[in-house]
Amino acid sequence: MSEELFAPIFIPDELREATGGPAWLQAMLDVEAALARAEAKAGILSEEDAEAIAAHCDAERFDIEEIGAAARNPGSPVPPMVKSLTEKVRETSEEAARHVHKGATSQDILDTAAMLVFRRTTDILLADVDALAAACARLADGHRSTVVAGRTLMQQALPTTFGLKAAGWLVAVVEGRHRIVYVGSGLSAQLGGAAGTLASLVDDGLDVLREFANELGLAEPVVPWHTSRARVADLGDVLSTVSGVAGKIATDIVLMSQTEVGEVSEPSGGGRGGSSTLPHKRNPVLSVAAIANARRVHALVGTLHSTMLHEHERAAGAWHSEWEPLSDALALSGGAASMMREAVEGLEVHVEKMRENLEITGGLLLAENITTMAAESLGRMKAHELVKAAAHRALDNGSEFRGELLADDGLREALSEDEINFALEPGNYLGSSDGFIDRALELCETEGIEWKL
Repeated sequence: MSEELFAPIFIPDELREATGGPAWLQAMLDVEAALARAEAKAGILSEEDAEAIAAHCDAERFDIEEIGAAARNPGSPVPPMVKSLTEKVRETSEEAARHVHKGATSQDILDTAAMLVFRRTTDILLADVDALAAACARLADGHRSTVVAGRTLMQQALPTTFGLKAAGWLVAVVEGRHRIVYVGSGLSAQLGGAAGTLASLVDDGLDVLREFANELGLAEPVVPWHTSRARVADLGDVLSTVSGVAGKIATDIVLMSQTEVGEVSEPSGGGRGGSSTLPHKRNPVLSVAAIANARRVHALVGTLHSTMLHEHERAAGAWHSEWEPLSDALALSGGAASMMREAVEGLEVHVEKMRENLEITGGLLLAENITTMAAESLGRMKAHELVKAAAHRALDNGSEFRGELLADDGLREALSEDEINFALEPGNYLGSSDGFIDRALELCETEGIEWKL
């Protein structure tokens, strides 16, 4: 496996630990402990036996490599884990050992463990998402008046502000946060036994399920969802959204960091962004890694969607193909959010370069403003044709757009020189930018995200 070499580039240590093998094993053991306690509350076994089982549900007492190797034959790590747990419990209570894993099937344990791993990992993810939102909010507020070229189809289109661009990032992050919280609030326990009937628990199945879900703080499903995988697809969808939001911000930063553009720079230090051969380079490595994570998450989520096709009451292979993609998508989404938090918190904004780039077209990106003002007396179509002709002359002749406008008799009938000069000032054509920033900041504050330093 190449995890030791590549994973640290894309996934912070805390997230690697939260989604790693030991975390999954601990979640599985937590499920076994909750099952024993739930069955005690339902009167199936004594509280003493339940606590005897729970006392041994500590992943540090288990050999994870041994369990993984033994999992090959049954096709799941649950049977060897249950065997090892039973042996440990038997050392202290033969009676309690008889009740380990009672009524459950392997999928019950792993599915419920997946919900716990998701919840525990998204607690970490949300901290980074909130900090990323706060950093975006500070940029939005601090750069309300920083005019920058708005680009469509990679071309300069109209003036906007860097504050509004950051406000757009902010709202996307907050909306992604909504999805995390919403999906996280509906995480469900899984307990159905071998074929979804809980037959081995006789008449106590529903009572045990209720106590089991309560013990874990998970929702109680109406019926077992062994082969109804919408829940897993939903988890994938929210991870795809969150990583996509981070990847969009990263893409903007990468493009704005290009040598020829130079409008922002990622935080540097400690050799970050350096090249093995080009000492002058300052690569936006945080954004690059976040984009890589987003692309990988989207592919992994495709796998999670494809696994929804389960056969009858238990699937042959579809369920097994979920485990690693879900775990990897969790880690990579968290990594993308963490990296963009760091990038945006330390982003260097080069205001002078933004202004310089606004002048590249010689005022052509204000052509719509000229048209809008001239249309008041000339009408929309005539104004459009005259401004379009002036723009084409400037492009074809390499002349100044302002001069072409002033030389056009038709346009001069509608606009004075002062009005043309006013219209060609980027800061005078920003529309509702400031109002949109206010709305974005209000949304941030409504979510309870503290962003003011």
